[in-house]
Amino acid sequence: MCPLKYSTCFLFFSGKSLWQLVLEQFDDLLVKILLLAAIISFVLALFEENDGSITAFVEPFVILLILIANAVVGVWQERNAESAIEALKEYEPEMGKVIRQDKSGVQKVRARDIVPGDLVEVSVGDKIPADIRLTKIYSTTLRIDQSILTGESVSVIKHTDPVPDPRAVNQDKKNILFSGTNVAAGKARGIVMGTGLNTAIGKIRTEMSETEEIKTPLQQKLDEFGEQLSKVISIICVAVWAINIGHFNDPAHGGSWIKGAVYYFKIAVALAVAAIPEGLPAVITTCLALGTRRMAKKNAIVRSLPSVETLGCTSVICSDKTGTLTTNQMSVSRMFVFEKVEGNDSSFHEFEITGSTYEPVGDVFLKGQKVKCGEFEALQELGTICIMCNDSAIDYNEFKQCFEKVGEATETALIVLAEKMNPFNVAKVGDRRQVAICVRQDVESKWKKEFTLEFSRDRKSMSSYCVPLKPSRLGNGPKLFVKGAPEGVLDRCTHARVGSQKVPLTSTLKKRIVELTAQYGCGRDTLRCLALATADNPLKPEEMDLGDSTKFYTYEVNLTFVGVVGMLDPPRKEVKDAIQMCRKAGIRVIVITGDNKATAEAICRRIGVFEEDEDSTGKSYSGREFDDLPTSEQKAACARARLFSRVEPAHKSKIVEYLQSMNEISAMTGDGVNDAPALKKAEIGIAMGSGTAVAKSAAEMVLADDNFSTIVSAVEEGRAIYNNMKQFIRYLISSNIGEVVSIFLTAALGKFIF
Repeated sequence: MCPLKYSTCFLFFSGKSLWQLVLEQFDDLLVKILLLAAIISFVLALFEENDGSITAFVEPFVILLILIANAVVGVWQERNAESAIEALKEYEPEMGKVIRQDKSGVQKVRARDIVPGDLVEVSVGDKIPADIRLTKIYSTTLRIDQSILTGESVSVIKHTDPVPDPRAVNQDKKNILFSGTNVAAGKARGIVMGTGLNTAIGKIRTEMSETEEIKTPLQQKLDEFGEQLSKVISIICVAVWAINIGHFNDPAHGGSWIKGAVYYFKIAVALAVAAIPEGLPAVITTCLALGTRRMAKKNAIVRSLPSVETLGCTSVICSDKTGTLTTNQMSVSRMFVFEKVEGNDSSFHEFEITGSTYEPVGDVFLKGQKVKCGEFEALQELGTICIMCNDSAIDYNEFKQCFEKVGEATETALIVLAEKMNPFNVAKVGDRRQVAICVRQDVESKWKKEFTLEFSRDRKSMSSYCVPLKPSRLGNGPKLFVKGAPEGVLDRCTHARVGSQKVPLTSTLKKRIVELTAQYGCGRDTLRCLALATADNPLKPEEMDLGDSTKFYTYEVNLTFVGVVGMLDPPRKEVKDAIQMCRKAGIRVIVITGDNKATAEAICRRIGVFEEDEDSTGKSYSGREFDDLPTSEQKAACARARLFSRVEPAHKSKIVEYLQSMNEISAMTGDGVNDAPALKKAEIGIAMGSGTAVAKSAAEMVLADDNFSTIVSAVEEGRAIYNNMKQFIRYLISSNIGEVVSIFLTAALGKFIF
């Protein structure tokens, strides 16, 4: 099997030559007219009678200077556009570990030498060298960071089980490793399915290279204006020359018919030059450049000057949800523990938590009243579980002046919750960084983590075996702190924590927990819920087989239920007002996300895309529902929809195409490699400042603060610039009309006046 046949590097890109780019800048009707006028003026200047005078060459020289300046700007912009494809090289894997029949053991080869059918091995830290079908996983779990391809903010757990749905989106292909993504944890082996252009990321490169640039509304109108102007100029010039045929033999021209014809031909050329607004390109460039400076002050960095004008014409904003409409910082907003249990009669303490970022600043409320969590013994145990059954942390970024997650978003939310709760009433002193980790330091001074039973798909939970370093209210012996999916954890719970007491967990009590958890997970909140529990008398470490993850389920038994926490990626505070402004300005907002439909609809109701009680039927579609529609209905759906959930990159591109077919001017946001084709295809591609280099290179504008409201501010600025340009253009054209009329009347009526 020939490697070159299958593994041609899909990131190789042969861009246009410099001369091709230069010639393309002159492929415009107005430019061609100006160029022709300059050439004719130059030729006529050579035959001027007063030899040695350079004044005759001023006019063609100025015209050529303007055209060259415009060509330089155009070539520079074209080069920037091609950098989007060049940026894909960042994700090209260099090496891969393969197992072949002709060699013993694992050998390292160049990624471009890997072919379909090769058996490839990957481990933590590796970049996947091709699209691979998993056949065996050697570790407890295999986690892959495929955010650059799918946009998923957390690493994904992979498995070897078949995916029965042939139409599954990339997010649901749990048995496939995608080229260019990274192994976050674990070790596995699989068979190569595709390389080069036949990989998922390779197809993105192909789509980007095939996407043609679309002219902006202003450019389209200028083209129309150029066509009309060329026709009018041609008619007037011919008319002026024809009207004066009888004057070609006048004594003023030396009695020479040829000299007279050349004289009036020069007048016709002067008329043509006067009719063309030579200053128009300079005025437009200056206006757009000033606009980009004002936008930059509002955190909107414009990469392409014409996009400033296009922003003012935007009629639809297609926005990603995560990080744009939301903070992309998972936060616990609600939790509950048992208040009392008397037989089958029970009640819960339901708490609400404020704060929507990774900075642990917020308060805990019970029935609308702020409370101290140290007064609730169940919360002391819950806070301990949040800290100890956790492999993540928060870190203060001094450059950005904000807190960031180190590890998984879900676990980071639990760390932040424990710090907000401060269940042991730790004195918080020190700088911003020190105050944020006080609770963690206190808990870790009381408990030592011996080992972790990692998360697995079958039991849907993880746990940490911890031993006490000093006496505490939670007991003096070792404990197994557990967190996981509520249904999975509850199945293994035999008791429940009620204050300082431990009571049997009956089926009735389990039902109450399931019902309340279900309420958290649906409706307006649609929270992601985790159950927290402990094993007070776990097996001794020597009695556990830590190398066999299939046995972990048997160690997490006889658990004591402690509580449930519900978290979400909270909406940005300013987004709701920004969406209302869009609605008043006649701009439709369409949310496009990879999240599931229920979660996406809940967020849309919070931010005003949907009203609280509005029926979303016909206005909200999942990627699968959209695919099932006939082509005509897909177009109709794009005309009325406000939400597309669980989508792939191909859906985004298709939505843009349908909107363009309806003469809509669309702005599309994105941050991953997967978003690049749609960003390039839309009239305005808007990349996030925290996004990939590919997305930024494909976009016309970059949001430095990843904020939706910044888009709205940019559109406002774009509209103001667009209106200013229209005024400038009217002024220039009106002054040129005056010149044309003066020259025409002088030439046409000269014989009557003189």
